[in-house]
Amino acid sequence: MNQNDKPTNSRRKFLTGTATTGAAALALSAFPPAIRRALAIPANNKTGTIQDVEHIVILMQENRSFDHYFGTLMGVRGFGDRFTIPLPKGMNVWQQSDASGKPILPYHLDSRKGNAQRVSGTPHSWGDGQNAWDGGRTYQWPRYKTNASMGYFKETEVAFQFALANAFTLCDDYHCSMHTGTNSNRMFHWTGTNGPGGQLASGAGGVAGVATVNNEWDSIDSSATGYEWKTYPERLQEAKVSWIVYQNMPENFGDNPLAGFKQYRLANEASGKPVSNDAASPVYDPASDDAGNPLYKGIANTMGDGGFLEQFRQDIKNGKLPQVSWIIAPATYSEHPGPSSPIQGGWYIQEALDALTAVPDVWSKTVLLINFDENDGYFDHYPSPAAPSINPDGSMAGKTTLPEADLAEERFNHPKPPGTSSQPAPDGRVYGPGVRVPMYIVSPWSRGGWVNSQAFDHTSVIRFIETRFGVKEPNISPFRRAVCGDLTSAFNFATPNTEALPTLAGRTTRTGADKTRSDQEALAQVPLPLDPQLPRQATGIRPSRALPYELHVSARADSVSGKIQLLFKNSGKAAAVFHVYDKLNLDRLPRRYMVEPGKSLDDAWSPMTDNSGFYDLWVLGPNGFHRYFKGDLNALRTSGANPEVRVCYDIANGNVYLEMLNAGTNPAKFTVRAKAYRNDGPWGATVAGGAKAEQLWVLASSGQWYDFAVTCDADPAYYRRFAGRVENGKHTVSDPAMGLADL
Repeated sequence: MNQNDKPTNSRRKFLTGTATTGAAALALSAFPPAIRRALAIPANNKTGTIQDVEHIVILMQENRSFDHYFGTLMGVRGFGDRFTIPLPKGMNVWQQSDASGKPILPYHLDSRKGNAQRVSGTPHSWGDGQNAWDGGRTYQWPRYKTNASMGYFKETEVAFQFALANAFTLCDDYHCSMHTGTNSNRMFHWTGTNGPGGQLASGAGGVAGVATVNNEWDSIDSSATGYEWKTYPERLQEAKVSWIVYQNMPENFGDNPLAGFKQYRLANEASGKPVSNDAASPVYDPASDDAGNPLYKGIANTMGDGGFLEQFRQDIKNGKLPQVSWIIAPATYSEHPGPSSPIQGGWYIQEALDALTAVPDVWSKTVLLINFDENDGYFDHYPSPAAPSINPDGSMAGKTTLPEADLAEERFNHPKPPGTSSQPAPDGRVYGPGVRVPMYIVSPWSRGGWVNSQAFDHTSVIRFIETRFGVKEPNISPFRRAVCGDLTSAFNFATPNTEALPTLAGRTTRTGADKTRSDQEALAQVPLPLDPQLPRQATGIRPSRALPYELHVSARADSVSGKIQLLFKNSGKAAAVFHVYDKLNLDRLPRRYMVEPGKSLDDAWSPMTDNSGFYDLWVLGPNGFHRYFKGDLNALRTSGANPEVRVCYDIANGNVYLEMLNAGTNPAKFTVRAKAYRNDGPWGATVAGGAKAEQLWVLASSGQWYDFAVTCDADPAYYRRFAGRVENGKHTVSDPAMGLADL
């Protein structure tokens, strides 16, 4: 370990040790002060593992989708995504239809043209969420979410949010847990489930196996009613892991789902000074209130200053910050459309970060996770890594390697909790994961403007706490535990104090944030443009964390049976969901295939029966993984050749090689063309019947990204495309071709 890697909590020593060059000093000075301080404090690196984390602080904000905030940010999977959900009539995913069938494109919420900061909210409940997602077809978003749902920001409107992403780590495959609103999503965040997987406390009464999909029981009330399954804070309490919920009562905007559980309502009643939803509440005193009533701190008035973090600051200064803390912002600073604004939410995050960095020793051992409970109704283009939907005939649209019983918690087939009145009847539709939402990983172990593209949802936050403190949450379903990671791939625990620092600028004050909001809300809402244009994303790359994926999809066409078979294989370390869209039958549900590590699946389509022999299958996976299989089975019957192509990985060197096979009797001539990253070629190979040829692609110059297409003379309609990134455990860069046209 060199001198600069040694943990130290002195700002002076850090600046002297790692920012002595003019460029580094300039980079550091260009940050907003809150972010500058956070970057300047080196990580605790005693063990070089997650055990160096002593505090986990979680701030869940309100109702923004990923594209809505970060669709234009360079180096993330935003508006420049080249592999997106195909829509009917040849439209792309950005051309969403309203109720009349008119395409509504994403449009800039330009603060120069109207009230961009305080935009109106959009529908965000179970019914409209499911209808807009449509089992993954996702082509009528404005019909169910209104035209305003297509609005998005640029850096001008969300300057602090961009600064945070450029300074630390942003996750671009993080999803809310359900296609619905606040409370059910927050239940996943605090309990691992919206009810179906909820386990009752040992010996407790109550009803298990229920489901809540709409907001209900989201505030303090009598213990005569309430949800009854066990929550994660209770498990932390039993394991003697310290925790608290920092909130103001009544100014918590109904954002604390624990208030709807009987055990917390009982704790409130037993406290002797119960909090209220409608009036000023007694301030929590840990010295007297925690003993004998430990759940009270989950719903108490722990920030008596109106929610402006004073008790949080004092606990940090006095060495009393718990091991796990949840923060709930007041409505005005929650970033929720309508009551709040991006600039006010940015100010609140800034204050939380300032509080933590005021004591460098605390910050050096702290992870701050900032996410959003749901997307409101705002559009996001990325497919949700959900379990297979159910076709109208009752069959499953796809497969998983899990037993069918392990999918029981993924679909709405569960009764409502007894006593609730706002829950619809079960409809069999998939709960989630839902739409992408922003997630910032802010810590001394995640500096440098990284993007992480592993699939996560709200249960991933619990799993990160599990990984650090060893307290398991059995409410999390087998499907989510397989598909959604534990966030650890977003960190560099081994050598955290050597990350490069990017440059950025911007800061606000509470007065300034409130004034900007006030000035903006004097304006009319930003109108839809008269000349809508497809949105554009800044081109370029950012550092990208290594991912646990090693995925394979290949095809097998059979002109005798009239079928084409796809084979899905996972030789990586994490489960993944493959989405298959039949472009000749887009009225059908897309099929989803969840494959666990070390396992495989296959499935077949019937082109002869459905489309006179033609097939057109579009496959999407995580982090730009794409396969495209197109052709005509009739041609195979007459040509005597049977061509197929497979992509194989040279993991050790980060390269790929192409296998061109011919299972027929006559020769087949293959032509390979680069679609991105290189300008040479094309390349040809003639393969005799029963033989194969190989071609190596070296990927060092593209950051291990590849994208090429293959045609064959044996079938004029034959087309294969293969794109993605080779994962070999090494960090690299985001997709250099993001936002660029195909070659």
